[in-house]
Amino acid sequence: MKKKHITLLKILLALFALNSISLYLYFSPSHHNNHQHPAESHHDTTAEGFPGIIPHRGPLLSKPWPIIPSYLPWSLNPNVALRSCEAYFGNGFTRVADVLPAKAAVRSGSSWFSCHYSGTLRSSICEGGKIRMDPEKIKMSRGGEKLEDVIGRGEEEELPEFEDGAFEVEDGEGGGAWSKRKKLVGEGFLDEFLPVGGVLRHTMRELVRSIGVVGENDFTCQEWVEEPTLLITRFEYANLFHTVTDWYSAYVSSRVTGLPNRPHVVFVDGHCEAQLEETWKALFSSLRYAKNFSGPVCFRHAIFSPLGYETALFKGLSEDINCQGASAHDLWQSPDDRKMARLSEFGEMIRAAFGFPVNRHHADNKAVSGHNVLFVRREDYLAHPRHKGKVESRLSNEQEVFDSLQRWASNHLQCKVNLINGLFAHMPMKEQVQAIQDASVIIGAHGAGLTHIVSATPDTVILEIISSFFRRPHFQLIAQWKGLEYHAINLDGSYAKPGVVIDQLNKIMSSLGC
Repeated sequence: MKKKHITLLKILLALFALNSISLYLYFSPSHHNNHQHPAESHHDTTAEGFPGIIPHRGPLLSKPWPIIPSYLPWSLNPNVALRSCEAYFGNGFTRVADVLPAKAAVRSGSSWFSCHYSGTLRSSICEGGKIRMDPEKIKMSRGGEKLEDVIGRGEEEELPEFEDGAFEVEDGEGGGAWSKRKKLVGEGFLDEFLPVGGVLRHTMRELVRSIGVVGENDFTCQEWVEEPTLLITRFEYANLFHTVTDWYSAYVSSRVTGLPNRPHVVFVDGHCEAQLEETWKALFSSLRYAKNFSGPVCFRHAIFSPLGYETALFKGLSEDINCQGASAHDLWQSPDDRKMARLSEFGEMIRAAFGFPVNRHHADNKAVSGHNVLFVRREDYLAHPRHKGKVESRLSNEQEVFDSLQRWASNHLQCKVNLINGLFAHMPMKEQVQAIQDASVIIGAHGAGLTHIVSATPDTVILEIISSFFRRPHFQLIAQWKGLEYHAINLDGSYAKPGVVIDQLNKIMSSLGC
């Protein structure tokens, strides 16, 4: 009997130990990082992948990707049709140029570098391992200052100029073929993979042009950044529409390169602080300015994000991008080149980054406490060092329209309507995103603030009031690409008759069963 009990105890202890090991392996970060779609596996960018490099053993600082309903795999598919919706908004970066192959880098412990080119967008996402940046060789202001401290500073001071060697990679061949040309790539490569296109100043092309190749003895670093890092240059950094194009480019770059967690961000520009940095910090793992490094810094894995001007969000203003928003569930079952869920995925990413729910239950329960009608307002504020603090009016009688809507909402007997005063210029970004998420109807004059509809839930209705002086398709297109119901009131001038606005709103509320 005693022997039987001892044997039973040993079996129980063995099972307990096995269970403990299984739980440890399941919850360890490496388990989750390695469980990705086989086609999404990518370069080994950890220090262990490069012999002779001593890895930095710090805490895991990267944020995980949130679980979002509209997510679809970003696996590289060489058969993505040119100018299809997936090619414009997803992983159309199907042509890969291995300038310094990763396999050779693993053997030698040197750098690797490659570019993923999209024939549809005519731009590339480039990435590399063991990349050195010398801030002293980048001419620009320091960046990240308080706005009030740099009033009057010119834009040219804030945009980077790269000296040769501002970025460097290490040649693992001890000189060899690289000794005859010190540049990583030539003009032919730049024209093929990073064409200027319609961009007046292509800073990412200039950055890649500056990359030099040095030997092992000349590749020295004062600091190593172990986690994957996006290097980004912004232009119209205080404008929401243009910043959304930068966010989207950064998000796409992260997904195309198969990053297991959200990357860190380094701004390779000298702009001062702006309100929109709150969302940058929410979306990504950390934020830093290039000039804030005290000396040469080396990145174990650097990703060079395309300019916002090269995204479909911007190109759609001049190209015919005939795509319609659809649910990820429908597209998973019935793929369609003319439909996509990528913008919905991105909008959910923004909401999830701020900790808001992204499940469809939330959208279905909007009307429980009344329908929120969000009026996105334009108001005066100081945007950047060259700004005078006055915002150009797109609706000359905005206050009159708002006051009329307040009376309409308070007398709307069919159901409860909450009119939300969207004074976004003086609201934290998190509160702005929440107001968008909770709205049943979003109304506003044409202006950058309406770009927030990228984060709207699928059942949201958009009503844009368009002055005859500002007829551009920005928000009609975003609504179309997300599959949102969209209405427009086109004005003769910039004055809107309140009765016309209320009539349109009554029709919309009626369609919502109110």
